[in-house]
Amino acid sequence: MSKALLFSGQGSQYVGMASDLYDSYETAKKIIDTADKLLNFKISQIMFNGPLEVLKETRYTQAALFLHSAVIFELVGNKIDFSCVAGHSVGEYAALYSAGVLSFEDALELVALRGELMFKAGEKMPGTMFAIIGLDDEKVEELCKELNKPTESKIIVAANYNSPGQIVISGSADYLREKAQVFKDNGAKLVTELVVSGAFHSPLMEPARKELEKKINQLKFNDAKVPVYTNVDAKPEKNGQKLKEALIKQLTMPVKWTDILKRMYADGIKTYIEVGAGKVLQGLVKRTLSGVNIEGIDKAEDIKKYLET
Repeated sequence: MSKALLFSGQGSQYVGMASDLYDSYETAKKIIDTADKLLNFKISQIMFNGPLEVLKETRYTQAALFLHSAVIFELVGNKIDFSCVAGHSVGEYAALYSAGVLSFEDALELVALRGELMFKAGEKMPGTMFAIIGLDDEKVEELCKELNKPTESKIIVAANYNSPGQIVISGSADYLREKAQVFKDNGAKLVTELVVSGAFHSPLMEPARKELEKKINQLKFNDAKVPVYTNVDAKPEKNGQKLKEALIKQLTMPVKWTDILKRMYADGIKTYIEVGAGKVLQGLVKRTLSGVNIEGIDKAEDIKKYLET
């Protein structure tokens, strides 16, 4: 049966993530110790001990999520006969690593830089994000188009297409907070602000995108061993150069997660395995597809099941 590996994105982090893997498996310990040496901060301490306020800072969150997913993949990746991969936003870096496109060191360096650049962009041009639940995707797009203005202080765009009827919008902090009620007035069941440090996947991330592009262009992107369904167009891709181009665009473009899942399903994928922290992506699969198998690998007890089979 065709299987897809899905790699967790921002919002899935929790204090204590990967600590049981570190204690249970020598391979996990080696990888996490290596990450501590490569980064200019001790990511293991932030992951294991928090506090949550620090872990939730984008500059730390992204490295933590990538590292957690990478460790799990190294432990059980060769035990799973997967035929394709995808990652939600920052999770795409773990997907590229799992497909052999990027080395561990290069992927970690990019993720750490991405987190730092996005954090700084959020400080320079304050932005925020809101989850819009229970409104048709087309209606959300229509409202965003009406509200969005060609100025840094009045940007509102669709950022994450997570599942049918669940879109995250992104934009200028004060303006988006002022206009959020418009979505409620037009029938949204829930309009709630997310705890983020910037307007991710919006034009406000352009300064971060430019800087990240410089580093991405310095690195080698191999052709993928299995298709990677990219965030920017939801299509399966194996060509290293095209995957590089998609990753550069990703920071300012919406995450087409709903389309990724639907495309995978149309391509015959019947089992979806979330690799990394939490169960967010498992929930999105459940809300988007029916008649499929959904699994998750997060903790040591999950790893054990795969190693024993």
